Amino acid sequence: MIDLIYFSWIRERIGKSSEAIETKAATVVELIEELKVKDIRYSEVFSDLGSFRVAINQELADFNASIIGAKEIAFFPPMTGG
Repeated sequence: MIDLIYFSWIRERIGKSSEAIETKAATVVELIEELKVKDIRYSEVFSDLGSFRVAINQELADFNASIIGAKEIAFFPPMTGG
C-alpha cells in the first residue's frame, strides 16, 4: 500500500486529501496513468504534468522516479520562493 497525499487545488479537485492505494506502477508516471483511468477527476488534475510537483517519502522527485518501496507520495502545486 502507498499513501497518496493531495495538497491545495489538487485536493479540492479530487475531493479528498489522501488515500491509500495498491498499485502495480513502478514510476510516478505509471502511477499517474493508473489514477487517470480511475476517475475523470484524476484525469483532469493530472492532464498537465507541468502544473504540479511530486514528492516521494517527503523528498522532491521527478515523474520518472521509482516508487518501488515508497510509503508516501505527495502531489502539490509548484512552490514559489520569496
